[in-house]
Amino acid sequence: MIWNWQQADWPHFTYDRKALDGLEAQFLRNAGESFGAFKHVSEDDKNRLKVELISEEALQTSKIEGEILDRDSLQSSIGKQFGIQADHRRIPPAEQGVAAMMVDLYNSFDTPLSRDTLFEWHRRLMNGRQDLRSIGAYRTHADPMQVVSGPVHDPTVYFEAPPSSRMAEEMEAFIQFFEQSREGGQQAFPALARAGIAHLYFVSIHPFEDGNGRIGRAVAEKSLAQNLGHPTLIALAYTIERNRKTYYEKLERYNKDTDVTGWLVYFAETILEAQDNTQKRIDFIIEKAKLYHRLRGKLNERQEKVIERMFRDGIDGFKGGLSAENYISITGAPRTTATRDLNDLVAKGALTKTGQLKYTRYALNIAG
Repeated sequence: MIWNWQQADWPHFTYDRKALDGLEAQFLRNAGESFGAFKHVSEDDKNRLKVELISEEALQTSKIEGEILDRDSLQSSIGKQFGIQADHRRIPPAEQGVAAMMVDLYNSFDTPLSRDTLFEWHRRLMNGRQDLRSIGAYRTHADPMQVVSGPVHDPTVYFEAPPSSRMAEEMEAFIQFFEQSREGGQQAFPALARAGIAHLYFVSIHPFEDGNGRIGRAVAEKSLAQNLGHPTLIALAYTIERNRKTYYEKLERYNKDTDVTGWLVYFAETILEAQDNTQKRIDFIIEKAKLYHRLRGKLNERQEKVIERMFRDGIDGFKGGLSAENYISITGAPRTTATRDLNDLVAKGALTKTGQLKYTRYALNIAG
């Protein structure tokens, strides 16, 4: 099998620009609308949005790699790093590390990408790990860096990266590409093309023992933010995780050639979907703030607990809708109390009600 890095023209990626023209224009329109809406949000709500959106991306970029983190710990760590009031819980190393990387990505999006930046991101991501030879450094092991599945005696190799001996040379060329391809650079690329190539290029090199996917997605988000001139808060990892199988299929399909038109169309469409998901999440969080403002001081402890539990499920909603049984399970309340509480929440405009008897379900009463 010949991989992209073994091609004669590596790492000179090519693509059909016309295939992306419409997508590039749509990305810029969406970014302008979203940024304009965000400017009208209060400072307190902006801070809440920032913490919730970044913590969700941290959660999902880890989930793509099969690592399940604690949402509350992520939000607490991110809130502390932004200087926003947070609880005093002990943050586990994994949550602490990815939170630190995501906050640095947000705060320093416009600074040049460097080896030191990548090494620091890797150190943070691998926080607490004891099983790796190289943390905060490129891989050095002599064994091939392969993406495989299947039995040990007969594995399927989906990709093999360049040997470790080439990491310094390959990554110097990658960083040079990243800097020269930004707006105003010697070889400037449009926003979506640059982000898509940067991501594929980075994961094709696979410079670290672990964490390449998470850092590669951070590189793509840094690229988008630089092209826009402000942090994107884009739900890229959230969107990729929802279609994780397709993401890996596309990476496998386009890691053998340097013509990456098909990959860029897929990645561009994913970014546009991510923009839409971000806007929905912004709208959702704004409506959450409005609902809490309307209900302030009007709910009992059980009701507050259930409303918060429903909001935690985000824009995808409480699976199947809230039932009386769910309410009892969450609060431990007797059935008569649960029924009274639920009817009161409907009367106060916190929930809407559909169905009858055992098919009765409740949903948050928010716009959209």
